[in-house]
Order: sequence, then structure tokens, then C-alpha cells
Amino acid sequence: MTAVKTTKVYDEIIDFIAAGTTPQSVVNFGLSEAAQERLEDLVYKHKAGELTPDEKRELDHFLTLEHIMTLAKARAYKYIKAE
Repeated sequence: MTAVKTTKVYDEIIDFIAAGTTPQSVVNFGLSEAAQERLEDLVYKHKAGELTPDEKRELDHFLTLEHIMTLAKARAYKYIKAE
């Protein structure tokens, strides 16, 4: 699997926000394929009980970011419906 550091994922989200967003672009946002692969790898290792402490922190960061983006997408849908 591809090793992607958590800071890379933060960079993807920061770049997305800095470039300017619209409700539709928030709804359409997705992480890169490499970041998705890393997340899948971490989830697999978690289910197998094979996460290192550093990988556990990395997975926790991913899950926090995913939660924030899910909330942002839900809010963006409201803005789209109101237009």
C-alpha cells in the first residue's frame, strides 16, 4: 500500500479550502487515491489488530478529518437546496 503521511491529507484539505470553495465543490470533494489507499490500509490493520501506536494516531486523524468533511458536506447540501 502507498504510505501517505497525515500531513499530506491535511495539505489536500488546506489546498482545497485555500483555492476557494462553493457548496457544490464541498459536496464533490474527495481525497486523492493515495490517501484513500492509506486509509483502507490503516482500517485493515486496525481490524486485524496490527496497528502500531503511530498508525493508531494517524487513523484517528483520518477519522477526525473525515468527520469534519462529512459535516461540511451536509451543510453544503443545505446551501444547495436553498438556492
